[in-house]
Amino acid sequence: MMPFYQHGNGRKKLEISKNISLKYLYVILFILLINCLEKTDEVIEGMVWIPSGSFYQGALDNDTLALINEKPRHLVHIDGFYMDISPVTNKEFRYFVKETGYITTAERDINWEDLAKQLPQGTDKPHDSILKAGSLIFTKTTHPITDFTDVSQWWKWKIGANWKKPKGNNDIIDKDNYPVVHISYEDALAYCNWAGRRLPTEAEWEYAARANRQNAIYFWGNNHDSLKDKANTWEGVFPFKNSKMDDYENLAPVKSFPANDFGLYGMAGNVWEWTSDWYNVNYYKDLLEDTAACHNPKGAEYGFNPNNIYAQEKVIKGGSFLCNIEYCISYRISAKMSSTPDTSLEHLGFRTVASKSMVN
Repeated sequence: MMPFYQHGNGRKKLEISKNISLKYLYVILFILLINCLEKTDEVIEGMVWIPSGSFYQGALDNDTLALINEKPRHLVHIDGFYMDISPVTNKEFRYFVKETGYITTAERDINWEDLAKQLPQGTDKPHDSILKAGSLIFTKTTHPITDFTDVSQWWKWKIGANWKKPKGNNDIIDKDNYPVVHISYEDALAYCNWAGRRLPTEAEWEYAARANRQNAIYFWGNNHDSLKDKANTWEGVFPFKNSKMDDYENLAPVKSFPANDFGLYGMAGNVWEWTSDWYNVNYYKDLLEDTAACHNPKGAEYGFNPNNIYAQEKVIKGGSFLCNIEYCISYRISAKMSSTPDTSLEHLGFRTVASKSMVN
């Protein structure tokens, strides 16, 4: 009897089988090649590798809470990079200060000449007793409010407030794993330079937060009812009463809430995070006219905020423990706000990133 593969039909079946096997082999080899090109052998403690990819930056069409600065949505490609698994902590920042002797902006007396450049011309200089080292702290109101445009109702300048004393009269003993706050953009850059890192661009931050969920408003999906289980925000009547449905009234330790699909913690709520981008309300529109700039976009060339025309501001992302459905709502992926580089606040921190070239 002749072997099966020598029969006409058998030979044809064998050839088809070989072709299919070769086809699958090519596919497997292609996938392996892509993985080899994308993945890195470097493992950096405390950081996550964010693989390269494309995504639509900006607000979804069905996001009724989106602001004009989140539009229009546009396609962006991001090269892979490393990102801190969570915001920089008090422990990490303390080590940096110990090694360098660095003094944060909140620990320095205010330079009136620098501050005057961010104010309307002719603004009177305050008394020297006001221009002392300090920062902005949150204070609950004594009653519900209806006018949310006047932030001075809950933000107060506190002399002596800084990263070591977030309220000005307390300290961070036993809070090593809390995110460091009262950090200005200048402070964050100083830490990055010491650590051999950099701040993320706005596009990198948003891409990492989205973690391939192209049609999600929040990093966990589109269900707002899950907020209390996913992020540290303000539940109740802002800024009067926090019902603490998420178990926290103020800051929470890092990793207190679930990570996103890339394994990153704190990408919504708890603390705002600095990015390297200048804040410009027209930037997304300008980006659509220059498609080449949509590959690793670095942000606007200069800042422009019609609500603060005297100052250049940087983009901050992620929202904080003060975000509330009635007021901030910035725990959404596409949401952003802005702050001047010398500003420090009780709910403002940062995390670092590193390009492949920075670690190889």
